[in-house]
Amino acid sequence: MHIAIAGNIGSGKTTLTRMLAKRYGWTPRFEPVDNNPYLADFYEDMARWSFNLQIYFLNKRFKEVVEISKSSDTIIQDRTIFEDARIFAPNLYDQGMMSKRDFDNYSDLFDLMMSLVKLPDLMIYIRSTIPNLVAQIQKRGREYEKSIRIDYLTGLNKRYEEWISTYKGNLIIVDGDTTKFESNPQDFRRITDTIDSELYGLFPMQ
Repeated sequence: MHIAIAGNIGSGKTTLTRMLAKRYGWTPRFEPVDNNPYLADFYEDMARWSFNLQIYFLNKRFKEVVEISKSSDTIIQDRTIFEDARIFAPNLYDQGMMSKRDFDNYSDLFDLMMSLVKLPDLMIYIRSTIPNLVAQIQKRGREYEKSIRIDYLTGLNKRYEEWISTYKGNLIIVDGDTTKFESNPQDFRRITDTIDSELYGLFPMQ
């Protein structure tokens, strides 16, 4: 089974992935951030490094999708290949930080990959407002994220909402502003109750 966590930068994807993996005994797959050779350069000069970064992510994520499809484990994935192609790359193109030539090339490659893969068994989307995202990004204190622009985050949020509104697979939406799943056990329990119902047809005990 393939479970995926989607959400903007700073929404809490990695934290929720880790918590759900522990709760259910699922195998986690985390977003390749710390060893990413392009990320720091990208945040310093998005126009120069946008295509390189997106191709790097697409390559890594496609490899993950292929490995997940062959695995007998239940895998929970921190961010998906769909977000790269439907949100991050188009946002860079719209903001003038990726050329039409590069975007068209990227899109053709993604479409070819998508002809070979299927949707996750369950998508969990963490919806969050810009102030909450900024607070979370500042809290974790990654040096290369200090230069992230508000208009960049805002463009991503807009595209996330557009993507989720047309998503065709099994979907759970978590309010990242009000659901403090990391610090509040009751909030986390509400998420797991919803997952149990969606995946196993189980309902919480009254």
